[in-house]
Amino acid sequence: MNQKVDVPVSVLLYFNSKTRAVAPFRLRWDGSDYTVSKIGLHHTYREGKTLFHIFSVVANNIFFRLVLNTDNLFWKLEEIGNDL
Repeated sequence: MNQKVDVPVSVLLYFNSKTRAVAPFRLRWDGSDYTVSKIGLHHTYREGKTLFHIFSVVANNIFFRLVLNTDNLFWKLEEIGNDL
């Protein structure tokens, strides 16, 4: 079951300049590190002038929905689930 949350997280981001690919690589939440093993959906939306990037990822068999605010470059965890 997925649980809605709204907490800041630390994220290491991967960027490949040749393919212009960007993806979360590792995140730190609740004192633990999680290495991303699978990236699912990535999409963007705007609220006013602010662009948000949404990444659905799996790490340690746990689903995470991560949100990047491009105005301040802050990450937050929006949803978590363990029913994989």
